[in-house]
Amino acid sequence: MKEENKSPGVSSETGTGGPDDRRFSKGEGQETLTNRQGHPVADNQNIRTVGSRGPSTLENYNFLEKITHFDRERVPERIVHARGAGAHGWFEAYGKVGDEPISKYTRAKLFQEAGKRTPVFVRFSTVTHGTHSPETLRDPRGFAVKFYTEDGNWDLVGNNLKIFFIRDAIKFPDLIHAFKPDPITNIQDTERIFDFISQSPEAMHMITFLFSPWGIPANYRQMQGSGVNTYKWVNQEGKAVLVKYHWEPKQGILNLTQPEAEAIQAKNFNHATQDLYEAIERKDYPEWELYVQIMEDGEHPELDFDPLDDTKLWPKKQFPFLPVGRMVLDKNPQDYHAEVEQAAFGTGVLVDGLDFSDDKMLQGRTFSYSDTQRYRVGANYLQLPINAPKKHVATNQTGGQMAYHIDRPTGVNPHINYEPSLLDGLKEVEKTGAPHEPYVEGPVQRKGIERTNDFAQAGQTYRALEGWEREDLINNLVIGLGPCDPRIQKKMVEMFTRCDEDYGRRVAEGLQKWKPGLLPLEGAPMGADGTAEAVQWAMEKGHPSDPY
Repeated sequence: MKEENKSPGVSSETGTGGPDDRRFSKGEGQETLTNRQGHPVADNQNIRTVGSRGPSTLENYNFLEKITHFDRERVPERIVHARGAGAHGWFEAYGKVGDEPISKYTRAKLFQEAGKRTPVFVRFSTVTHGTHSPETLRDPRGFAVKFYTEDGNWDLVGNNLKIFFIRDAIKFPDLIHAFKPDPITNIQDTERIFDFISQSPEAMHMITFLFSPWGIPANYRQMQGSGVNTYKWVNQEGKAVLVKYHWEPKQGILNLTQPEAEAIQAKNFNHATQDLYEAIERKDYPEWELYVQIMEDGEHPELDFDPLDDTKLWPKKQFPFLPVGRMVLDKNPQDYHAEVEQAAFGTGVLVDGLDFSDDKMLQGRTFSYSDTQRYRVGANYLQLPINAPKKHVATNQTGGQMAYHIDRPTGVNPHINYEPSLLDGLKEVEKTGAPHEPYVEGPVQRKGIERTNDFAQAGQTYRALEGWEREDLINNLVIGLGPCDPRIQKKMVEMFTRCDEDYGRRVAEGLQKWKPGLLPLEGAPMGADGTAEAVQWAMEKGHPSDPY
């Protein structure tokens, strides 16, 4: 097939079927309806029956192929991050970090040259709720970026908030179970949520963000992103530094109070997906700047927290935000299922010059993310165009469900599917830099980190919020805690007080006044005029403060 007959964006190099793939070729009969074997369909209105009234016959091949495929149109829903939207774009490197050459800290090729662009695909999502849940719910938002680099894919997987609820991956299933609906009633219950939180003091910082307006981003374009976990950068000499990633939207930050969110939800529960799609269609391309915080690798005893604890922020004054590049999203998906639903990310997908830290959550996520993709999409999920690297792949791995091409390149002995070999099989690449070899020593044990300091930063965040943000936070907590068991209320008030005395006092006073049917704060539109009025009301307040 001639190159000019290929549809834009379809490339045999990314595993879309090879040079003989004619599914998207132009020419005679392109608009003719066919079955999946390519047979033209002359009657798509009637199954074959005995007479006009039936019964039907077993040899209804076209019908059977059509209905059995329909029965299998959905892959298993993600347990978390089920509801999502996505877009294609590019990342442009600045070639430096702050005023220093970036090569001082990392040898990752995508960062080295100023102006160098790397294709990306981004998937935004809600975390807790299902595929068709409203996008106005109080919930963290996922912010996952797939970089198609010259060294293979890099996935930067994170959330809109810069911290998380827990610091050890073994607690993650329990966290999600508590936030998911009751297994008997199938109804989400704040008593279950606060029951778990009351026994997990490290979650107080995240709860302070989640129940403030920061817990409901207004849309995906005006939302921050963060890698949340601590990673490492490795330079040519093999020296490593700790690093955190932050995406800051050029469009500005906009979050919603609960009444604003309810006003939008009354009219449109797809508002964030629609907003992203329509912005790109009208060429109002959203843009983010990527910042990093850098810290010398080590335990840092001068800090009152462990720098690998993902429930903590690194103070900006000590570890400033340093810009390293920008990202622009300029193309919508052509098929939601193929690109957004089947997009597969993993925290272990790193390229040379990037590495793992000992962050316990990162270690656990690195296994879980790729494992769930094999369950959801299949063992060969990386052969799908949205997930395949935009470079040659050669692994010696074959077989598995839905394997449809062999990745051994020409010039290699096709009989040799193992390594090492003297018979012209695949060979290891030469190392391009010194390996990073961190020294690790200690007893193997089950033990939490020593510097937990679970309440200090939550109190700092509370005090950094603007007055209206604190008012919204208290109101949301009171409404959520009101129906809970008094033992849970007492424990939560105790922990809020340890964060900040005013924080705990106001929650306690609110609970004393609480009664079923308590309304949210006065002054916000309650949905009478829909999305436009609610968003305008939020815009008039101005962007929220930056408690980070």
